[in-house]
Amino acid sequence: MRLATAHLYDTSIANLQRRQQALQNHQQQLTSGKRVSQASDDPTAAARAERALASMGRIDANQRALEASRNGMTLAESALGDAEELMQQARETMLSAGNASYSDAERQSLANKLQGIRDQLLAIANRSDGAGGYLFSGQGSANPPFLDQAGGVSYVGVAGSFQTGNIDNFPLSIDGRAAWEQARGGNGSFVTDAGANSITGNPAAAWVDSGRVLNPSLTTGQNYRVDISGTAPTQTYSVTNTDTGAGVAGGSYKSGEAISFDGISLTITGTPADGDNFSVAPATNSLKLFDVLDRAISELKTPLRTNAQIAQSNSGRVRDMDAVMGGLQNARSQAGEVLNGLDGAETRMAALKQYSTEEKSAAEDLDMVQGISDFQNQQSGYQTALQTYAMVQRMSLFQYITG
Repeated sequence: MRLATAHLYDTSIANLQRRQQALQNHQQQLTSGKRVSQASDDPTAAARAERALASMGRIDANQRALEASRNGMTLAESALGDAEELMQQARETMLSAGNASYSDAERQSLANKLQGIRDQLLAIANRSDGAGGYLFSGQGSANPPFLDQAGGVSYVGVAGSFQTGNIDNFPLSIDGRAAWEQARGGNGSFVTDAGANSITGNPAAAWVDSGRVLNPSLTTGQNYRVDISGTAPTQTYSVTNTDTGAGVAGGSYKSGEAISFDGISLTITGTPADGDNFSVAPATNSLKLFDVLDRAISELKTPLRTNAQIAQSNSGRVRDMDAVMGGLQNARSQAGEVLNGLDGAETRMAALKQYSTEEKSAAEDLDMVQGISDFQNQQSGYQTALQTYAMVQRMSLFQYITG
């Protein structure tokens, strides 16, 4: 077999070109810090890096959704805190209205104060989220969710909560109806109230407290009526279940003495007239904050009320204000829980993003120590090949003859 000199030259040049290309590739890896710059460099590592990059993209989207939810919940929690402070002022105003020395004009002044508090609360209920929406619009509305009209304030938003739509479904708004219009009335179990005298039609001359539950297992969740008969000091009371028509209790009436039946108890105070009656109804989640304030304002503006009417009004409205404040507190605590959950989700996302970043780096980044070592080896090999070629190209018959 005969090898021509030209073939040897071509082979040496091809080898030099391959070494030069390898040296250039290693130099490019060192300058970029990437072992895999395109899929053809290492298809498996490229796919691994692409999966990590997609995971990082999803995490970034979730983090943007989380920040939007955090902004909304922070504003909502702050608004509910402002509403609680105003309701506390309203409660204190209602308590001061029970002062027996106050005149109708002074109670009118307190009613005006409550009106101002009501207007501030309405502004809070319609507070914007800063992004074109409303904090308490529920599932979204282009208009303020609470509308003040002749019959009172009504909720015109869409009940529920608007969410981000990602896997975690972070809430962006608070259900305004649940926060402002669904407090549990009365003492949480039943609601007491004074009715009109069944004989004269006049308001009751005594007042009833909010009552209490003595034995939950005996409560029926039904409606009752307490009727007062006779004249003092020999008055009696009878308790009737108005749902079944059955009498459930009775006895001598004494002011301030508890009346107990079917696992519940209530106290009537004062000197009722013959025919006065008091109702007991099961509590429902339908107490509206603005209805409570409107009723309190209306009653404070009513002149010439008896002491019993004033006492019943103040007792009932303070009870209702406590109930709606409880509803606001529940909504605020839910917003706080969401914020706590967002903090936890943010921590998990940060950890997952760190893992994905490390996974992507492990798949495509260059080990600099190994890279420098490989580059130096390629450089030494290339220099050796150049020297060898320089020696070989002089080893020919023509060089020998001319030499």
